[in-house]
Amino acid sequence: MTFARPDHTSDLDMQPRMPVWVTSSRSETLEDVAFLSGAALNHLHIVRGRAEVPQALLLDRLALRATEACVAFSGRSERAGELRDAVNLLRPGDLPGPAGETYLIWRRAVERPMSIKALGRALSAFEPGQIAKWLDAGKGTPVTRAAMALEAVLRDGPRADIAGLILADAALAQALGWDHLVPLLAAGMKRADLRKQGDDLRFACHRALISSVVEAVRLAADLARRAAHIKAVAPKLRAKGAGDAVEMFLTCDAVAPSALPLPDRAARRLCDRLVDLGAVREQTGRDTFRLYGV
Repeated sequence: MTFARPDHTSDLDMQPRMPVWVTSSRSETLEDVAFLSGAALNHLHIVRGRAEVPQALLLDRLALRATEACVAFSGRSERAGELRDAVNLLRPGDLPGPAGETYLIWRRAVERPMSIKALGRALSAFEPGQIAKWLDAGKGTPVTRAAMALEAVLRDGPRADIAGLILADAALAQALGWDHLVPLLAAGMKRADLRKQGDDLRFACHRALISSVVEAVRLAADLARRAAHIKAVAPKLRAKGAGDAVEMFLTCDAVAPSALPLPDRAARRLCDRLVDLGAVREQTGRDTFRLYGV
């Protein structure tokens, strides 16, 4: 695999930052919070079109954040490290557990271009027809459509929080013309918000999107810098299959050496080399069963 040198003239630091009035304003009315969330989403729309942002990796990281929120809603305590272990260290025949299954659902929801078939693959407990009905439950602005989709799912299935949040994000992405679902709402919402309806739910969705989009834009900028660095050091890697390995790091939140397209020892050496070069980080702090990510 051949990587072009990073073009620092197109670095995310060169683009206008999120306006301060979006991140610092306090909104008391639905009209005001809707205006701010619209401004934030427009900024994210620009970021979503930037070639230097590793978009698949960004979605995978946002899926992890959404999973943390959903796990907390259910009263469980698993955080990012435990969720990574639950999914990335699975062996054939192993069950991921409730928290791990939630993470797998979110990852399936973002890994393919959005369609009823792709959503059905993630939400396998529901019929495609029901998913399509919920997805089309809302009319109006993108956030209104998202809120109405969430309300429709939770009206039919009060315990279907995960499905509701995924389909709300899907309705938002569909209305904005995005090709992939972008996990945003879950990380910004409170558990009590999921029981709201009407204007109260729309207000909660707007508020959640403001905080989540600000974090997503910050994360995108960080990942763009890290992606540029790993691409810059890639020519120094001499292991056969190193290019494909780098591509995996630019796609997945966490990678186990055993998952890389190299022999076991070579894979571990490559990961150590990338850590030495500052291109990836070891994410567990363990001596064995390690995971690495950009």
